[in-house]
Amino acid sequence: MKNYKELFEDLEKVFAELIEKNKKIPIIVEGEKDKDALIKLGIIGEIITINKGMSLIDFCDWFAQSYTDVIILTDWDRKGGFIGHTIKKNLEGRVNCDLKYREFFAKNTTIKTVEGLPHWIKTMNEKFQKI
Repeated sequence: MKNYKELFEDLEKVFAELIEKNKKIPIIVEGEKDKDALIKLGIIGEIITINKGMSLIDFCDWFAQSYTDVIILTDWDRKGGFIGHTIKKNLEGRVNCDLKYREFFAKNTTIKTVEGLPHWIKTMNEKFQKI
């Protein structure tokens, strides 16, 4: 198990990489609160929320018409896992899908949602300052 300092350093590296990649590759999130959380964390590239007005399959067909790469950052709870893997499955062969950031947060945080990241990171930062 990593200590807080190592985890926080890994988190900083992952976010720096995500910010850089997002300059060229859009991120798909589930909803507006997720999008707002990423913006709050300094993600300034394109962030696309799943359009609730269409099915996931239709969303994927729409997405594949305009994009060749995507970072899928759905929540890492059961519902988010289903959505993320459904998107990946429906984009296979058409769009390169990157799920490594979702997997990193699922493995290294105590939260389950994208929208919870800003508060969790703030809490981690406060704990790190005390060490």
